[in-house]
Amino acid sequence: MSTSTNTSAGPARNASRGERVADWADGRLGIYGLAKANMRKIFPDHWSFMLGEICLYSFIIIILTGVYLTLFFHPSMNEVVYHGSYVPMQGVMMSEAFASTLDISFDVRGGLLIRQIHHWAALIFVAAMVVHMMRVFFTGAFRKPREVNWIFGFLLLVLGMFTGFTGYSLPDDLLSGTGVRFMQGAILSVPVVGTYLSMFLFGGEFPGGDFVARFYSVHILLLPGIMMGLLVAHLILVFFHKHTQFAGPGKTNNNVVGMPLLPVYMAKAGGFFFLVFGVIAAIAAIASINPIWALGPYRPDHVSTGAQPDWYMGMPEGLIRAMPGWEINLWGHTLVLGVFIPLLLFPLVLGAIAVWPFIESWVTGDKREHHILDRPRNVPTRTAFGVAWIAEYIVLLIGGGNDMFAQYFHLSINSITWFVRIGFFVVPVLAFIVTKRICLGLQRRDHDKVLHGRETGIIKRLPHGEFVEVHEPLSQGKLHTLTAHEQYKPVEIGPTVDENGVERKVTRSEKLRAKLSKGFYAENNQIPKPTAEEYKEIQAGHGHH
Repeated sequence: MSTSTNTSAGPARNASRGERVADWADGRLGIYGLAKANMRKIFPDHWSFMLGEICLYSFIIIILTGVYLTLFFHPSMNEVVYHGSYVPMQGVMMSEAFASTLDISFDVRGGLLIRQIHHWAALIFVAAMVVHMMRVFFTGAFRKPREVNWIFGFLLLVLGMFTGFTGYSLPDDLLSGTGVRFMQGAILSVPVVGTYLSMFLFGGEFPGGDFVARFYSVHILLLPGIMMGLLVAHLILVFFHKHTQFAGPGKTNNNVVGMPLLPVYMAKAGGFFFLVFGVIAAIAAIASINPIWALGPYRPDHVSTGAQPDWYMGMPEGLIRAMPGWEINLWGHTLVLGVFIPLLLFPLVLGAIAVWPFIESWVTGDKREHHILDRPRNVPTRTAFGVAWIAEYIVLLIGGGNDMFAQYFHLSINSITWFVRIGFFVVPVLAFIVTKRICLGLQRRDHDKVLHGRETGIIKRLPHGEFVEVHEPLSQGKLHTLTAHEQYKPVEIGPTVDENGVERKVTRSEKLRAKLSKGFYAENNQIPKPTAEEYKEIQAGHGHH
């Protein structure tokens, strides 16, 4: 605290106005103590941690550019005749939303660049979240105490997808109108309540006259507000739980080895923000996206060629395109199963990854806190499940663009559709098996590397004529990294009869847990780590290597 009183050491200088304001704020908000406790917080340094920063910075760019666009966009479906500077569209009847988007693109200074940055940042935001969540998944960073933070991240991903969908629906162009019609058809397929939901959302029969204004409110207020709250909670939990780190010498569950938040980490983070901003701006300036002037305003009787959603909505699109057009009639009502079943499968495929932390915790019975990350190869079953999910997503993405694949690769669209239908069940299984075998192979290589050292490529001839390759012993730090991981043992049901001969009833959940645990951690699902005795024996008996 600053002061203006005299002391035995001499008169103290008067506090400046800025210091007095800081003292006033600190006395009421405790800012100094809060900053002192957190500004020197240690963060580990690894390139993969930048993925989360890309998510954050992309979101900030979306907010900044979105605020600029709201100043010029008119969320109205009132019809007007266009008389702007884009000559090919002059005299065309269109909605005010479409006309204002054309004005932003051609008449507002920097408007087209801001539109492009906004759209590219949204695509990169969702992509970065997917990759960031896969990094967290494959390294086991979701384990206790971070299960809640994993759920927050998953909700951010889902909300980001729907925020993007409502965003590119606002211009009311032919492509976005086709996407909204697709969504409305999916809503109508819901039995009993589908028509009510559609009427509530669109204010009448599609397209109605209100959906742009309603989507606008959802896009700029409701969803971003929820996402902002989740993001703040996510970052608070990262601070509270401390950051995870990869195994290495001196790194334990009780410490964090890295750099302080201020000034080192903040300086690097600030530079990285401008780097991300610059890359997104460069992409937006070079690669055109969503050229609505080439598509024209939406008309219910038209559809654009090669109508495709943004990549993150390819999963529901692929599910519906691959699904047979099944319909059944019950009590005078038609159930469109060809749309309704994919609508049920979409949250199952998307949500399977969200519940994994709780499934793994239940299977392993591990309730300890974990702050050291796994190497993906050391947890082959988890890694195989993650790759299988990605493979599933890619198959459905191909299904969502089956017409484009057929056009550019000169294939039959019927063949692509059947590939997606079969691949939906087959490809994830194959990806699981192949990934698991690769992980086990990498574990064997690490096992041999620990015992025999690193291959140097130097061939040596022994006195009795044998040729051997010289191996260089690994450093203690490398040995620690390759052997620091834990290996779980399968959960056993245990004796079903106690010492008094009374039979204990084994529940179905216990049997299921034991079977899953065996499938995760049985002998053929992980390669045992080399022991210290094996290492000493090998080093003593094969010194010439």
